Amino acid sequence: MLIGIRTRGIYLAQRVAERIRDIEGVSVPVGELDITSYRDDRARAKSVEAVPKGGTIDIHDKKIILFDDVLYTGRTVRAALDALIDLGRPQLIQLAVLVDRGHRELPIRPDYVGKNVPTSKQERIIVQLTEVDGQDGVVIIQNRGNA
Repeated sequence: MLIGIRTRGIYLAQRVAERIRDIEGVSVPVGELDITSYRDDRARAKSVEAVPKGGTIDIHDKKIILFDDVLYTGRTVRAALDALIDLGRPQLIQLAVLVDRGHRELPIRPDYVGKNVPTSKQERIIVQLTEVDGQDGVVIIQNRGNA
């Protein structure tokens, strides 16, 4: 099962599922994960939501590939792992990211990386996807005045 972290991770998971279907002729279930209530840097929301298209997620004993757009400190992925474990006990969880920019604060390592982009902490990476932004692209922006 492919599970995308809301927002852009969902579209990356869907794109990979489409390629698998086109190449292998196999449909892989795709789900989306809202980790808002699991973030340690925001006020806690009331619930976690993990939903496949058209129903609820059953992750028990499944192999999961978790998708996100940018891996930075690792805190988003940690929140997603907590959310997944609260939903059940998967057989395996792997991580796929489009961009790995380094600067990890937690011991989290992606299994699949589109591109490693070394950055400074004064830079930000913005991923643009057609489904959300009307175009595909990756942009590096220099933050002003903050470290």
